[in-house]
Amino acid sequence: MTKSVFVKFVSEPKNDKMKSIVGLACAAQAVNDGHEVSVFFAAAGTRLLDPDYLAELGQEIPMVSDFMDTLISGATLYLSFASIKAVLGHSEGDGALIVPDDGVQWSGPPGVIALATASDVQLTY
Repeated sequence: MTKSVFVKFVSEPKNDKMKSIVGLACAAQAVNDGHEVSVFFAAAGTRLLDPDYLAELGQEIPMVSDFMDTLISGATLYLSFASIKAVLGHSEGDGALIVPDDGVQWSGPPGVIALATASDVQLTY
């Protein structure tokens, strides 16, 4: 039975890399299992979309890039425009993330609440 899975990344991956990697692995597994997956990157969790940081993380754990490829191709991605600006110093339209701007939904707290209340399962990392 297909479920609606909402995964939210808000933790600073530099403080707990393994938490972020486990979250990416779980989100990718949900996609691979055929669930409808929505992934929201907010607060410091937006660092996972920085190409330089992701390359660094991928050197330690090579499967990270596979997880991200799965999410980019099989999940609906949501980004906090304010968090991207505050954490990474980028704005919507800069083209500075690992995913193109037209491949994501830009949102904020209203989007988080809508996704959380509509989902069957919520995971937060």
